[in-house]
Amino acid sequence: MGLGGCAQRKSPAPVTSIEKTKIQTTKKKYLTNKKNSFKDRKWYKVKKGETLYAIAWRAGQDYRYLAKINNISKDYVIYSGQLLKLTGTVKASQNRPQKQNKSSSNQVKKSTGPTNKVNKTVVRRTQEEYGRKRDTKNNQLKVTEKKKFSNKIRGWKWPVGGKITRKFSSAAQGYKGIDIVGRKGMNVVAAAGGKVVYAGSALRGYGNLVIIKHNEDYLSAYAHNDRILVKEREYVKAGQLIAEMGKTGTDSVKLRFEVRYRGKSVNPEKYLPKR
Repeated sequence: MGLGGCAQRKSPAPVTSIEKTKIQTTKKKYLTNKKNSFKDRKWYKVKKGETLYAIAWRAGQDYRYLAKINNISKDYVIYSGQLLKLTGTVKASQNRPQKQNKSSSNQVKKSTGPTNKVNKTVVRRTQEEYGRKRDTKNNQLKVTEKKKFSNKIRGWKWPVGGKITRKFSSAAQGYKGIDIVGRKGMNVVAAAGGKVVYAGSALRGYGNLVIIKHNEDYLSAYAHNDRILVKEREYVKAGQLIAEMGKTGTDSVKLRFEVRYRGKSVNPEKYLPKR
């Protein structure tokens, strides 16, 4: 009966069913095909200990872009097992400002006369006083965040002393950081102030890694550490100790230092002071 029913179908399958099947097939292809490089994938399954910043770093994308195409809120929280799109388009509605309610605006326009003026003044004062009381803590937090994430980075510092043995390359498949050699246990410091957005070893090829968000545009990464001395969500100052040099994820003691501007790799030596 089931086969006969399928054979008798005259109308095409619903478009929504076709689209869902296509999406599921695409997901399976990119999640199971390990031959594809990370940057060639369209979907990624979040592993334990990973953050959106770390995944964006590995994918060579801006974390804000990944958040938008995956409808992730501005706290940028993700969870183990979650499927993320690594490529896609940002819908216009996601950046579109909210329209004013026409009915409410018409009511304001129609309200005239001395009585309405008095009422509006009282309501406005009440709303302002209530808003000030309610938002005092939130405003203080926002001001603090703005201070810690100012648009300008006043001065970069070298994350560790030592000789550069491998330089940045702007080629498509070039090296996207610099290698600085040293001794195991040497101090690694923050190149600029900011917030620790990743501290762990989930990113293949980076060993024990620290990623710091300096502002909305700049991130820096410190790889192959022996020990990590900071925690995620912790704020650090420029020059503050964050790790000890090591050789995790590599075959020699060194620090791999990278800088990203809006998700794109840039030459760290252009920001660091001359020696």
